Amino acid sequence: MRGEFLSNSADQTREYARRFAVGLKPGDAVCLTGPLGAGKTEFMRGISEVFGCDEQLSSPTFSLLNIYDGSMGGQPVELHHFDLYRLESEKELESAGFEEYLSGPFVSVVEWGDKFPSFDRRYTRRVTLDIAGEGLRKITIR
Repeated sequence: MRGEFLSNSADQTREYARRFAVGLKPGDAVCLTGPLGAGKTEFMRGISEVFGCDEQLSSPTFSLLNIYDGSMGGQPVELHHFDLYRLESEKELESAGFEEYLSGPFVSVVEWGDKFPSFDRRYTRRVTLDIAGEGLRKITIR
């Protein structure tokens, strides 16, 4: 799924995320970007629903990484959810083994992934959410 989409509700944002997530496979690393309040968490919630791990979802803002146990096509899959918002340097990412996580047989979603451009080459997909008006979000998927 690629293109630009307009969402006028959290439910619709999650629906676009579910459609996007069905095309993900182990090894994919998604860079999820946008300003505060643009809907990144709702988009992540929709992804986690596809993998059957939405009840485990919590914001990793204070822990950098949450790992959820899910499944895809009847096979177990780990969904890695990163939030880089509070990080100050690449050194923090390197010491946490960030690049190894992105290289593993997992599905990784990285909020604020654009904060450290040196990792751009590691992302297989990009999703940008922008505020396009009162209650309206523009979702760009590449």
